This record gives sequence, structure tokens and C-alpha cells, in this order.
Amino acid sequence: LEGADLAKINAYKTKFAGADLRRADLHGAKMTLADLTGADLSGADLVGAKLDYAILRNADLTGADLSYADLKCADLTGANLKDAILEGADMNYIIGEYTR
Repeated sequence: LEGADLAKINAYKTKFAGADLRRADLHGAKMTLADLTGADLSGADLVGAKLDYAILRNADLTGADLSYADLKCADLTGANLKDAILEGADMNYIIGEYTR
């Protein structure tokens, strides 16, 4: 799925564990409760995505654009957020132990 156009996809509770989503267009995607454990989302466009309650354990979000994304209650344990853009993102109540 590298570079795939998945803009505004409805992926509620979908399993993307270990998926290669590098540079994917996921802006406006509805991914509430999605399992993205270990997924590679580096450079992905997640502007305005709904990732509330999503599982992003050990996900690679290096350089991803999460501007205005809804990350309420998301599990970001061990996730890599280096150079990620988080402007306006809702990160209330996230779980983020060992997040870098």
C-alpha cells in the first residue's frame, strides 16, 4: 500500500498491523479503533484523519503529517514521531509510553 491514495477511506476497526503505508494519502480517513501496530506510516498524509482509540504501537510515523488529526485515546506506545507534524492535532488522553 506504499503511496496508495486512501483519502477519506472509512477504515473503522480495520487491521493494518505491519502494513507498509509509507507516503500514503490518508487525509480525512476515518480510522477509529483501527489496528496499526507496527505499521510504517512514514511520510504519510494523515491531515484531519480520525485515529481516535486507534492502536499505533511501535508504528513509524517519521515525517508524517498529522495536522488536525483526532488522536484522542490512541495508543502510541513505542511509536516513532520524529519530524511528524502535529499542528492542531487532538492528543488528549493518548497512551504514549516509550514514544519517541
